[in-house]
Amino acid sequence: MVDKTAKPPRGPAQAPDDPRLWPFAAAQLALDACFWWLERVPEQQGDSSLPWTTPSRIALELATMRLRDCSQTRSGQPALVCAPYALHRALIADFAPGHSVVQSLQNGGIDRVYLADWRSATPDMRYLSIDSYLGDLNVAIDEIGAPVDLVGLCQGGWLSLLYAARFPAKVRRLVLVGAPVDLSIESSLSRLARNAPELVYDQLVARGGGNVSGEEMLRLWSKTPDNDDIRTALQRDLSDEQGAELLARFDRWNAETLNLPGTYYLEIVNAIFRENRIAEGRFVALGRPIDLKDVKAPIFLLAGLDDDVVPATQALATAGLVGTPPAFVAAASEPSNHLGLFMGARTHAHAWPRIAGWLRGDLPGVLARSA
Repeated sequence: MVDKTAKPPRGPAQAPDDPRLWPFAAAQLALDACFWWLERVPEQQGDSSLPWTTPSRIALELATMRLRDCSQTRSGQPALVCAPYALHRALIADFAPGHSVVQSLQNGGIDRVYLADWRSATPDMRYLSIDSYLGDLNVAIDEIGAPVDLVGLCQGGWLSLLYAARFPAKVRRLVLVGAPVDLSIESSLSRLARNAPELVYDQLVARGGGNVSGEEMLRLWSKTPDNDDIRTALQRDLSDEQGAELLARFDRWNAETLNLPGTYYLEIVNAIFRENRIAEGRFVALGRPIDLKDVKAPIFLLAGLDDDVVPATQALATAGLVGTPPAFVAAASEPSNHLGLFMGARTHAHAWPRIAGWLRGDLPGVLARSA
């Protein structure tokens, strides 16, 4: 029986609700020298993992990812979902029926859907960099057959944007959902990244033997999502039997963390979140400086009006950084927090069908805003 009223104890440090912020929040806690151990630790699953919602096959095994092929047909325009690689499995994009990006795209008529299922970092992966992930993303897209439609979620968004700028001919259309790009716009993410000195992040990597330990980040976290947080993220009543199953599934997903390569993690912290190199045109990807004006593909931006991780102003500001003509920029904002953009039932009922229709449509430049 799931206790729907119990809430976890909270330490004195306030932390954002979204698990993608754990590495940054841990650094903040380290500064305060106040590591609080969770009294309510989600059940550990060992080597087991939650099943996927959508049937798939492994199309390609790469150092950084497994390329999952969820396609229903072998023909048609392919879409590749680039999940965030930030402590949790790519199951965030295929969480449960009615809460799955993959499923919503398929229901919207996108028959060829692929998913980047990022691997947990092992000791021999500790020197992998952002270039390593861009390189494998390029191999995956060549395997699928370019040009693809890239759907980037959260930190998978800036990775997709970098790829589209580096290989513009290989991306037909680009969808960025809750994607942090211009970190000069204030957010909890940018604040947490700035508030700790670089040495603190280096120490996190050193304690993980060259990687950032997902298990350690989970232990250091001062606030695990409670039932109200999960209800807000999933955007549905959880008091029935199905809701209890979703709560249990969320707790298991929460517990199944990924380790991050130390080199990759420090590049993100310093080059992207602290120095804002992508937005300022100072990021070098696979040997070339990246100019976001080279991105001229039609682009759809989805933001959450209640998102304090990547505020709507930040998520939508990307439109002004790329070279896509305004007539080919679509944008939507939903009454959602950050996780709700990927997992929320209401978002999947309203926003994701529109994204699928936009990907299928002949006129991608219709500006679509909702509140």
